[in-house]
Amino acid sequence: MNSSSKKTALVTGASSGIGRASAEALARAGFTVFGTSRKPNGKSQGNVSMLACDVTDEASVASLVSTVLSSTGRIDVLVNNAGLGLFGGAEESSIAQVQSLFDVNLFGVMRMINAVLPSMRSRGEGRIVNLSTALGFVPAPYSAYYASSKHALEGYSESLDHEIRAFNVRVSLIEPGTVQGSFDQSSLEPDAKMPEYDAGRAWVHAFYKNALRTADTPEKVADAVLLAATAPRHQVRFTVGKVAGQISLLRRLMPARMFDQALRQQFRLPA
Repeated sequence: MNSSSKKTALVTGASSGIGRASAEALARAGFTVFGTSRKPNGKSQGNVSMLACDVTDEASVASLVSTVLSSTGRIDVLVNNAGLGLFGGAEESSIAQVQSLFDVNLFGVMRMINAVLPSMRSRGEGRIVNLSTALGFVPAPYSAYYASSKHALEGYSESLDHEIRAFNVRVSLIEPGTVQGSFDQSSLEPDAKMPEYDAGRAWVHAFYKNALRTADTPEKVADAVLLAATAPRHQVRFTVGKVAGQISLLRRLMPARMFDQALRQQFRLPA
């Protein structure tokens, strides 16, 4: 796929952070870009046209896709970036809260893809880029539900890529480590906090806050999104940044017991 002004990209969660950087990168590459947020201010961001969409609402998703197709007649690239974080003990969240997390991080992606796929299939080409994370392929304490939503996204994405390859539509995953500003305004607090987990939860929050000092920029992640959208040769996974790359390598090469011990040491958990 060569970038062209006639090609159209749709990016969810594009009001800030990775989504905004990705939308802007695609626009600079010559795409006609539509970005989404739940409550857009009605103004375009540079060369990105902002539209309203709630990925948890089937009708909202259908209306968005219909609007874009009516405007340009095509969607060549779909970037699923809208997402939520949730960090705390697994015992500290109600099932209702976990369902709301999955409704955005997993089912929201599925709604978007199901709405866009018919157009891509009929045209015989398309790229779907799903934003995952290093926690999509490794475990971590106090992120059980966020990590499981991303593990599920990875399994879904890889399976889907096999199914739609015959229509010349491919799926890629972007797997960054810690990213600047990634969850400043989009992370949930557990809705049933327990004092037994106060110390561990506080330590993990401090750990991630400290990691932000050397975190990757949204623009660096956007570079990977653009590559996934335009590279002539498709690639399923794009691991972004030094930390995520190291974790991926260790996960593949280290024996499971050693990796488990190293992870617990990193998070200062008892052996």
